[in-house]
Amino acid sequence: MDKAHLAASKTTKTLDFNELDASTGNIYEAIAVISRRAEQINETLRAEINDKLEDFEVVTDSLEEVFENKEQIEMSRQYEALPKPHAMAVHEWLDGKVFYRYPETETTKS
Repeated sequence: MDKAHLAASKTTKTLDFNELDASTGNIYEAIAVISRRAEQINETLRAEINDKLEDFEVVTDSLEEVFENKEQIEMSRQYEALPKPHAMAVHEWLDGKVFYRYPETETTKS
């Protein structure tokens, strides 16, 4: 988890449309780029937490047995306390850390 993501807002925050679409000139393009970045962040977080949860995995044949592991609970709380992926993506966008391009407008050289 990147420490810069922790600076993202954890609550709902009103944003100025002029700030969001300043680099693209089109609010819909800006939102599309932000949403794609949010999906990337979400997939990264999901893979990260699944890797860590594999350490706690216990194979049992009975569905009635439930094991509580304090380390696992603490790790889950840590990830629940993180800002949401869309808030992280907006924060990156406003800081100018998101790279985007239009592949259909680029010319290919042979």
